[in-house]
Formats: sequence, C-alpha cells, structure tokens
Amino acid sequence: MRIHRFEKLWLAAAFVLIAAFIATIVYGSLGAGVAMVGDEGGTVDPGDPTASDNFREPGVYQTGDGEYAVYVEARQFAFAPGTNEPIRVPADAEVTFHVTSGDVTHGFELVGTNVNTMVIPGQVAELTVEFDEARTHHIVCHEYCGSAHHAMEGTVEVVPQDEFASQDVPEVSD
Repeated sequence: MRIHRFEKLWLAAAFVLIAAFIATIVYGSLGAGVAMVGDEGGTVDPGDPTASDNFREPGVYQTGDGEYAVYVEARQFAFAPGTNEPIRVPADAEVTFHVTSGDVTHGFELVGTNVNTMVIPGQVAELTVEFDEARTHHIVCHEYCGSAHHAMEGTVEVVPQDEFASQDVPEVSD
C-alpha cells in the first residue's frame, strides 16, 4: 500500500497539533501555578460557618503588627462584609482573606489584583495579599450562583495607615 506524500504531511501535521494541544493542557494545569482551593483553610459547617473553630464572625481582625485577617461569607447574592458595607483594610499591610460559602459555589475576585478563588460550601479559601496603595477594589462573583449572580458584588477599600488607625478593629491571635 502506497501512501501519498501529501497524506504523510497531513498525518504528521495532525500528530504535531495533537502533541501541542496536550502540552498546552499540561502546562496550563501544572506549570502556570493554577491550583484548586487547598485545604489549608480548613472546613466549616456550610449551614453555619461561624460556629466552626477556624472561622470567625465576618469582618476585619488585626492578627499582628501590620497583619490583618478578613473573614468573608458569600451567600446568594452578597458578600458579608463587602456588599452592604465595604471591607476597609490598611495599605502596606499583609491581609489574609478567609472566604467561605454558606449555600452554593461562588467566586471571590478583587478586580485588578491577583486575588481570585473559587468559594466552595463548607471549605475555607485563604488568600494573602499586600495592597501597595490606597484605592477601592471591586469584589465580583465569577461562578454562576443563581438568578441574581450578575448583581453579586462588593468593595474593598484600601485606606492609608493613618486613616485606618482611627478605626476600631478587634485584635486576635490566629
């Protein structure tokens, strides 16, 4: 059986494309540093996240000198805090977000930053970031969570250190 040289060429091109697609998938899943939500944040009861030992009442807490923890609960169709009242954190401080969901899978993304995670019911996602300058960042849900998903948003206000110092922030040890 004789195979025409153009058929051989197209066969070789198809194998090269298949290998390139597989390499792209492998790189995208392993090489780019993209990972699923880890279990370092622990788990909570999705029906009542604040009843768990490793999740506090939603809000901002000071955990050390220049270190803050922000506990956020996502529920259809709001972030608490974040939607009804903005999350206020100081600039030039290490901020760790602890985010969980009490109902369905949500997303938590601060637009214009690298803070972006999937929020799974019963699991606590932890993200640590340092904001360099004072500005407002918008929080959006990027996982479809129901009919009002498009309206699920909030804000994080990064304020100068001296302005933030006048706030009453509870101090806790993590």
